[in-house]
Amino acid sequence: MTAPPIRFAILGFGSFAERAITPALRATPGTELVAIQKRSIDQARAKALEHRIPLFFDSVDEAVAHPDVDAVFIVSANGAHCAETIAAARAGKHVLVEKPMALNVHEAEEMIAVCARHHVMLMVGHVIRFSPLVNRMRDIVASGILGRVTYAKANFIYDARLSHRTWLYDRHVAGGGPVFDIGIHCIDTLRYVLGDEVTETQGILEPVPTEIRTEESAQISLRFSRGTIGSVYCSYAAPVRRKQIEIQGTEGSLRAGDFTAGSQTTELIIELGTDARPGTLTTERIAVPNLYVEEIAHFCDCIRNRRQPLTPGENGLANQRILDRAMGGM
Repeated sequence: MTAPPIRFAILGFGSFAERAITPALRATPGTELVAIQKRSIDQARAKALEHRIPLFFDSVDEAVAHPDVDAVFIVSANGAHCAETIAAARAGKHVLVEKPMALNVHEAEEMIAVCARHHVMLMVGHVIRFSPLVNRMRDIVASGILGRVTYAKANFIYDARLSHRTWLYDRHVAGGGPVFDIGIHCIDTLRYVLGDEVTETQGILEPVPTEIRTEESAQISLRFSRGTIGSVYCSYAAPVRRKQIEIQGTEGSLRAGDFTAGSQTTELIIELGTDARPGTLTTERIAVPNLYVEEIAHFCDCIRNRRQPLTPGENGLANQRILDRAMGGM
């Protein structure tokens, strides 16, 4: 017998949800998008009509209370993640929340506790972990052919003037600037590829964030438990969108561009050998599917089979600790 679809509500239905999450939900077998929530009821009604979505709300509490909703995908501004997760959990709805999961460690811990208390799934949208490119890098590192990994870096920059998010620099809404927005992708990907945890974090932020305004650029230095030195550079002050990742070992290296992207083919360059022992240079072309479809399918499988997700709340909390330290504990 075919299992009934898992029925989703999207909380914080904006341009990202419209462009990426709505098509992904509809492309994922066994799911149904039944509701959206926006702060304006008129805008919610218009978008629901445009996208043929039966239910629309301006109230989060009303959206999560509806009996036709089984799970929520939270894509609202960062500052709303905690309250909306708690509201959904108390209503008995499973939660997939966009990264970063919260504004600080305290909120992240509360989200985990409330979801556990109400026996609902909590998964954080670290979508890059579902990339075959990133998983290939992880497998190569784990194989040991790179030797001892000494250095790992990930950079992500773009021109924030092109963003539709008016709250991008608002500290109370965003939590942080590029550190929270795109640096988090770099941090989580390095942790995942290395299979290691960060023990030290230091951030250099420009300008220094205040209580009301975020940074614009940041360099984050990391030390991992096995001695790898990590580096993350993220910025809103760039003329182009660019992403790069590199892993350096004593016997070889890996590097790739555009490591966060889905629905495309990406090249992974594998260089093995040393000055004393020349080796090989190999380029692998790896097809990367729509990562949001992969993420949603995994979330639904975990709900149906009561499995621990690849990116549980505890993983989001580990990232949140790094973010808080990178921001100077503010």
